[in-house]
Amino acid sequence: MSISYEKVLSRRAQELKPSGIRKFFDMLEEMKDVVALTVGQPDFQTPWHIREAGILSLEKGKTYYTSNAGTLELREEITRYLDRRFSLTYDPKSEILVTVGGSEAIDLTIRALVNEGDEVILPTPCFVCYDPIIHLTGGKTVEIPLKEENNFRLTADELRRAITDKTKLLILPFPANPTGAIMEKSDMEAIAEVLRGTDIMVLTDEIYAELTYGKKHFSFASIPDMRERTVVVNGFSKAYAMTGWRMGFTAAPAPITREMFKIHQFAIMCAPTTSQMAAIEALRAGDEDIEEMKAEYNRRRTHLVDRLRKMGIECFTPEGAFYVFPNIGGFGLSSEAFCEKLLLEYGVAIVPGTAFGACGEGYARISYAYSLKHIDAALDRMEKMIKDLKK
Repeated sequence: MSISYEKVLSRRAQELKPSGIRKFFDMLEEMKDVVALTVGQPDFQTPWHIREAGILSLEKGKTYYTSNAGTLELREEITRYLDRRFSLTYDPKSEILVTVGGSEAIDLTIRALVNEGDEVILPTPCFVCYDPIIHLTGGKTVEIPLKEENNFRLTADELRRAITDKTKLLILPFPANPTGAIMEKSDMEAIAEVLRGTDIMVLTDEIYAELTYGKKHFSFASIPDMRERTVVVNGFSKAYAMTGWRMGFTAAPAPITREMFKIHQFAIMCAPTTSQMAAIEALRAGDEDIEEMKAEYNRRRTHLVDRLRKMGIECFTPEGAFYVFPNIGGFGLSSEAFCEKLLLEYGVAIVPGTAFGACGEGYARISYAYSLKHIDAALDRMEKMIKDLKK
């Protein structure tokens, strides 16, 4: 007797749509001579002193489980880091949770806060994971389409209009993937004024906090009275080029951390021990590494935006992360059609803006987490396509 998988599988899981980014990755696997600017992963190797700390931990036989929340040594380093870099103060014993990447941290936050029917305000376009996790909890996503004329920032008026009596959580994903937008202190303070007097919680995803250009990142949790309603999500993947180590963390008031800890304890146990040892070294001695990599990203950012504009593509100047989000709506093609043509006919892979939400139509995401040589090879081909489209 055959099993009807549609009946036995979770309805909510079946309702999830595959990532729009995945489609282009799958197409890439079947093609040769493709220059890709798709991946949001640093092209730098993890700095040697950080790798060495991981190796040393293995040589010393540190291969056992740690505390579920992460080693106290690491949690103490995280609190020192947050204080030093962003003026945030947390108790390492009760307010810090070490997670398997920033992705788990996002999942824990949403699952710990959102009940069936709760509304979650999500500025879009944004990273692809938030909406599916909200859906799995039974929550409802309320999107706020961000506008290029506002530098893809969330405004207080937009937020105010989106709030209802069912609003539980606001997600602030800045610096932003895919736009490269940031929120400055004045922007965050205006958002805080809207939230004062409500019980609305905030998830601030700060995984790109160290990658801002010309303006220092400002954390929403540092605003007076906002810490008590905020979960700060961060990690090591982007700032320290540690994607494969899968290291993230949350910083939040103890009552929230306690509930996230329970989910983490039952689902994960603890983050990898070797990765935790490497993360300690990153926090203690990695500030210079961050600055060196950021300087190179900045060089690529300037070069990429300049070349796009010279070939006739309008492009918002990103102020954070390592992506540009050019406007490709003037060539008579949808975002997906533009990117498919670029890939299939010219051998360049970028990601259509619609992979990050419907309001991404007319845009595409280009990653500059690649060498200048690699970027130029892709742009040379892209420039040929633009010239052909203009004929």
